[in-house]
Amino acid sequence: MRVALFDLDETLLDGVSDLLWSEYLAERGESDAEVTRGFHRDYQLGRLDLAKFLATYLDPFVRLEPHTLQAWREDWYTTRAAPRLKPRAIELVQQRRAAGYEVAMVTATNDFLAGRIAQGLEISELIATRLERAGERYTGRLHGQPCFREGKIARVEEWLAARGLGLDHAGEVWFYSDSHNDLPLLSRVSHPVCVDPDPVLHAAAQERGWPMLTLR
Repeated sequence: MRVALFDLDETLLDGVSDLLWSEYLAERGESDAEVTRGFHRDYQLGRLDLAKFLATYLDPFVRLEPHTLQAWREDWYTTRAAPRLKPRAIELVQQRRAAGYEVAMVTATNDFLAGRIAQGLEISELIATRLERAGERYTGRLHGQPCFREGKIARVEEWLAARGLGLDHAGEVWFYSDSHNDLPLLSRVSHPVCVDPDPVLHAAAQERGWPMLTLR
């Protein structure tokens, strides 16, 4: 089996999906974008308090009506997310798919937002942080383990296990990411690729001899 895994934020997308969403909600009086920017800075520094971030970030999902969330997500995707998809990243996804790779998006971003972007990229396999629902409404909690740092390994293993495989015997597995937060998964796959890497990941890639590329 040949697999191509793609991170989302700053890899396929020139930006951060959660931040773009928070800015969109802030314009509608439903979020504080500056608070989300603070969380993003913590993420970049590797010190994000995930529980605190989720408690703040998920509040609008609980308050807003499902039909409002769906309509706003569609507008957000069209006006904010789609224009920031990197053309070279889109080409790379298409090339991998055409070459017979199983293509999946692997992201800490929640499945509500990441799912719409994956749909736009025609990526059918999504491994993302899952939001819990009760009927049609969101509860403000996660369903299962967040797809973050070591959690990405667990979620990818879960995805592979459904195919009777594991990371250590899955064959050719590529993972494209920009972030040092993805070092755990990058260290486990057979073909790690650092895309426009942050300074910490750039240093790690140089030390380990990992390939680097830009999709900007």
